[in-house]
Amino acid sequence: MTAYIVKRLIAMLVTLWLIITLTFFLMHSVPGSPFNEERATNETVQKNLEKYYHLDEPLIVQYGLYLKSVITFDFGPSIKKSSQTVNEMLGRGFPVSFELGLVTLIVAVISGITLGIIAALRHNGILDYTAMTIAVLGISIPNFVMATLLIQQVAVNWGILPVATWVSPKHMILPTLALATGPMAIIARLTRSSMLEVLTQDYIRTAKAKGLSPVKIIFKHALRNALLPVVTVLGSLAASILTGTFVIEKIFAIPGMGKYFVESINQRDYPVIMGTTVFYSAILIMMLFLVDIAYGILDPRIKLHKKEGS
Repeated sequence: MTAYIVKRLIAMLVTLWLIITLTFFLMHSVPGSPFNEERATNETVQKNLEKYYHLDEPLIVQYGLYLKSVITFDFGPSIKKSSQTVNEMLGRGFPVSFELGLVTLIVAVISGITLGIIAALRHNGILDYTAMTIAVLGISIPNFVMATLLIQQVAVNWGILPVATWVSPKHMILPTLALATGPMAIIARLTRSSMLEVLTQDYIRTAKAKGLSPVKIIFKHALRNALLPVVTVLGSLAASILTGTFVIEKIFAIPGMGKYFVESINQRDYPVIMGTTVFYSAILIMMLFLVDIAYGILDPRIKLHKKEGS
């Protein structure tokens, strides 16, 4: 197991380096400059700014400086907001984005698993069809469309919930629902199909023959194996939720990283774009690693296989 973790850590570092490199060269391959506005007013100011941010250096030198900033986790000042550093923006915006993403993931997992279990236990019944209809709608409607519908109906027409900023738990409900519908639908469908397969296994029939209660059979014997496919996709779902928060935060005026990221793209703010990309990439890579570990805990056969192969 130790050898497996070491190999994964090395692979994670290589993956992160590739993301860093691709992000850097892709950003610098786009025509134009972050100082296009300054060029129209004062060319001397533009040259001084490029010198200050090392943009007048050869590309390979800039790449080396960028790698150093990543290693030291010091992404420097923002180009467009020189009074703020990228680290300060991350420290201010990421906790909000993380809170929104975590609440969304919890809501999606709990509601998705619940819908999947209900659909499997009432297979080909009205509850099954209702749950799967909800799942299909959740997959079909993009989160930004869902956000617009929720704002129009719940906030504007009904006036039930607030629509913007991030002040109280009430402000979390609409953006959480907009983000959670898609992942919830995927989890519900996976749980349903996996539960239907598990419930036909011999050990489930044996448990029923022993007189175990339905609740014990479902939650102690069936659900653990049925959740394996769900755990497998949690890493990618978490990634989609975290990146999806950027758009949702902009729609709901939430002061998270989405605000800074979208603005930095429009303004060609290299340090903010690259710093945010590297920071989120590192988090997502770590989450995928934790999902693999959780997968091994849920399925002991995986651990046994690793021991036999070592």
